[in-house]
Amino acid sequence: MSWILSALSVFNLSVLTGNEAVGLQLSSREELSHAYILSGPPGSGKHALSMLLAQAMVCTSQGPRPCLTCNACHKVQAGIHPDVVHTAPGEGKRDIVVDQIRSLRSDAYIRPNEASRKVYIIDDAPSMNPSAQNALLKVLEEGPPYAAFLLLADNAGMLLPTIRSRCEILSLVPPPGDAPCGDEADKLARLLLSGTEREVLEYGISLEKLDRERFTALLDETAAALVKYSRENPAQLPRILHAVDLLKKLRSAASFYVGNGHLYGWLCAALLSDS
Repeated sequence: MSWILSALSVFNLSVLTGNEAVGLQLSSREELSHAYILSGPPGSGKHALSMLLAQAMVCTSQGPRPCLTCNACHKVQAGIHPDVVHTAPGEGKRDIVVDQIRSLRSDAYIRPNEASRKVYIIDDAPSMNPSAQNALLKVLEEGPPYAAFLLLADNAGMLLPTIRSRCEILSLVPPPGDAPCGDEADKLARLLLSGTEREVLEYGISLEKLDRERFTALLDETAAALVKYSRENPAQLPRILHAVDLLKKLRSAASFYVGNGHLYGWLCAALLSDS
């Protein structure tokens, strides 16, 4: 059993409720990445997931991690673990400035105090000015193997492409009850799995009338719906994982000035070429 599924059993799925796609993404890996972008709107669980990931990285249990019961896990939860470092805009400031990131970078080369890893949580990561992001890029590329970075962002697309390319993006969807696309997301998920080529392409016509906020919400909810179908159709798991991955890439691209139809067309081309 993967570390994340072990943790979810303790949390009664509260951390990733509505974000099962992220749980599936994490549990499909044998090891944690050195850098994640946790992207999602306020209330989507970015901070809770960052705590869970930090606990998993410094946990001292010999079994599945995080155990949530060892001294290290308790310290992370209390915000006092010496190897879990938080960075945010200074008091009364709007930006994370380059001096803060340079300080972080210098600290990253000092070995951990207690744990086997050091974890840097950067809250409101898009508030880093370009100089700060470029300074962070150096440690993302060449940092020590024990250093890990968790960047929290309402929208990953607000970060420099060079930063995004060096991180694994975990896209969190709105909390249950705030799912404005419900039936449409369910319909699109089923089309992507079993619709004919014509049905899939024709559906794209209806997307042009959506504003960007509703379009991105549809993408998020469709990814969540696909994960639910994976339990009903385990034989389709490879295709589902591929579709979820494509939706996440499309979600990131949606932050740019590109029409919904063009974005959906890319999704269709990528899916149908693998059929």
